Amino acid sequence: MAEVNNQSDSAEEKQKAADAKSKETQSAEVNAEAQANSQAATQAEGPTSGEEASSEQSSGEEATPRRQPKNLTRRALCIGLGSTAALLGIGALRYVGHTPVNRPPGGQDESHLVSACIRCERCYEACPRHVIVPAHVENGILGVRSPQLNFDNDYCDFCQQENDGVPLCASHCPTNALNLPAGATQQTTIIGLAVLDPSTCLAYHDTGCQLCYDACPYNAIELQGNGNRPHPAVIPENCNGCGACESVCISLKSGSLGEGATERAIKVRPLATLN
Repeated sequence: MAEVNNQSDSAEEKQKAADAKSKETQSAEVNAEAQANSQAATQAEGPTSGEEASSEQSSGEEATPRRQPKNLTRRALCIGLGSTAALLGIGALRYVGHTPVNRPPGGQDESHLVSACIRCERCYEACPRHVIVPAHVENGILGVRSPQLNFDNDYCDFCQQENDGVPLCASHCPTNALNLPAGATQQTTIIGLAVLDPSTCLAYHDTGCQLCYDACPYNAIELQGNGNRPHPAVIPENCNGCGACESVCISLKSGSLGEGATERAIKVRPLATLN
């Protein structure tokens, strides 16, 4: 009896399994038919959005709308012009001229001084006579704040009294922008050349002035002419441009005799201006 029941249960399970498999087959057929219908409808309607995008990309640059040029603002124009000027300036700076000036001892090689000087101002501070001053922009942009000599109140004696004839400006320069050759002396180092203007010199107005002659430590000025009021004259081969003569000249303080003058009657000129 039990064996009959087991066979009956087994037959029922097999039938259920067959029914479930039949349902799965029918469902798969329905899904496949629905998917086929959907694809057919899509093809009938036209390409999808993805296909449209691909088609637009393949059509090349003609399908891409051209960008309209933007208006150039004043700010952008100024920035562009400024950048261009800066770039041009960097390349052209070496060609910008400047007015030669009298340099301290060791600074007679102008190109070396301008390129090596870092504008640290140590030479100004080291000078015991305070005749080293910064060059100004009117002397040229390349040499701005580089050291130059001013003989309004004193002259350069190579620190003879203060450092036994060794210029303190050169010894304090950290970059050797002021670089004296070995064996250089006051006589062999030419700073400039004193030039006298007879039209504003008081001695040429018979005042008897000979302050420049008395001040010169190198016998670079002589007195010429007969009588009690000789005229001073520069001896170029003896002059090293120390500025002693210029520092004592009083022609600008002479009232009507110096009217219209803008500088002293005797002035040390850079050699570059005399060639």
